[in-house]
Amino acid sequence: MDVRRAAERYPGGDPATGIESRHAFSFGPHYDPDNLRFGAVIACNEERLAPGAGFDEHPHSHTEIVTWVVEGELTHRDSEGNETVVRHGDVQRLSSAGGVRHVERNDGAEPLTFVQMWLAPVRPGGEPSYEIVRGIADSTPYAVPEAGAMLHVRRLGAGERTAVPDGAHVYVLVVRGEVRLGGEALGPGDSARVADAEGLEAEGLTPAEVLVWEMAG
Repeated sequence: MDVRRAAERYPGGDPATGIESRHAFSFGPHYDPDNLRFGAVIACNEERLAPGAGFDEHPHSHTEIVTWVVEGELTHRDSEGNETVVRHGDVQRLSSAGGVRHVERNDGAEPLTFVQMWLAPVRPGGEPSYEIVRGIADSTPYAVPEAGAMLHVRRLGAGERTAVPDGAHVYVLVVRGEVRLGGEALGPGDSARVADAEGLEAEGLTPAEVLVWEMAG
């Protein structure tokens, strides 16, 4: 199990325009050949947008993009005609496939924090698609078959335990609170990369919210 702390992430964004980013994997100017991916996950970015700030239209291709809002409201618009407001508890997925363009903004009055995870597809190309699941229930798995991956959202009370899925690659990200995983205490923004996970449990040290990626390859 490889634990990565929140403070170890690469800083990014443009604070002067209200955008602050933290990158858990090699990203943009922060190139690290030893930190390119884990399983299907090739990026895990925490984005903080001030009211009125955002990312202007930009392209993506051959990437499964899954977004989880921590607080605030994210306005999404894309070249396929989708326009939605994503809130805490919603799972948003944009399959960029052969190519798509999108805009991401904080059009609300409060600060916005979201986590965006990029996964490599099993096969490149195809037609773009978009999906949003409103208010996903605890422990309800969300499948991303294009990347051979499954997302589990776990909400734990203090002292509550949950099994971590067994798998060749399991990526655990703490969004809120503190948990104990395999003897390690993890706080907000901390993550763990577990190879050949088997019989692992997570325990809430405080009320906590955890995102777990289960990947076969």
